[in-house]
Amino acid sequence: MQKTSVVKSLLASLLLTSLITAGCNKDDDPTPAPISKNIAEIVSGDTTFSFLLAAAVKAGLDGALAGTSPLTVFAPTNNAFRALGYTTAASVSAEDAATLSSILLYHILDGTVKASSVPAGPNASVTTKGGLVVYATNNSGGVYINGIKVTTADITASNGVIHVIGSVLIPPSGNIVETAIATPDFSYLVAAVLKASTGTTNVAAALSGAGPLTVFAPTNQAFVNAGFTTIDDINNADPDVLAGILTYHVIAARVFSSDLTNGLQPATLNGETVTINLGTGATVTGVGNTTASKIKATNIVATNGVIHVIDQVLLP
Repeated sequence: MQKTSVVKSLLASLLLTSLITAGCNKDDDPTPAPISKNIAEIVSGDTTFSFLLAAAVKAGLDGALAGTSPLTVFAPTNNAFRALGYTTAASVSAEDAATLSSILLYHILDGTVKASSVPAGPNASVTTKGGLVVYATNNSGGVYINGIKVTTADITASNGVIHVIGSVLIPPSGNIVETAIATPDFSYLVAAVLKASTGTTNVAAALSGAGPLTVFAPTNQAFVNAGFTTIDDINNADPDVLAGILTYHVIAARVFSSDLTNGLQPATLNGETVTINLGTGATVTGVGNTTASKIKATNIVATNGVIHVIDQVLLP
């Protein structure tokens, strides 16, 4: 009987200790499980980012992504790289290291910036690790960087955070005029800008200024379809007529694709308006056009603005 009493006493004591411990811990904040994987490990462990991993290794940035300094990475998917013409991870690895480094540093911020901390904007300037500026918007539609939507936000790593994007951000290589000169499909546009600048309006100077500006840039074929079958036709045109047409393609603001809304009628530099429609595809229409111009490519960033590619010349 004495042994049974001792056992009961011990059990009661253990039960009391357990209840006291539980009571003490009940209101304590639970200790979160440590995040074990860094950014480099998350990227290397997800086949969605195999092209990004190849770029980081070739650029020599994989060490930084595995480091202890906190970073924010806007991470393009493999399909984002494919859209640029990289068919395999090996083709990314074959790219010039300096080029890849410049591109990747344009996707990285110092410090940990969760989606909720991204500036509302619209298009608030944020300096990247490469020293260049990206433009952030945080609204009811989500988070956008240079008009590109973050598709998955706040993938937390031990050394920062990853936000997934569906396009590769290309750092600007010059102002709007310099960007157009470097683009083969804008050779007619460049010729028109130069010819127009010989008249009363220096269009080249306007497009090279501080901005910000947005240009709906017609392709070479768009000029051909508008009756300028050769660059000689452009060079023989009245410069003031060309200036009136070209300034109708320019908005005195930085307008990314994420800023376009259905029915928007922004004012252009020549004082008139164009009409944006977002149906099955984004279009822009001039008051003198019988059909809408398709917006073929968007968000080409220049140091003084942004370019959207269109397939018709807009007519005021």
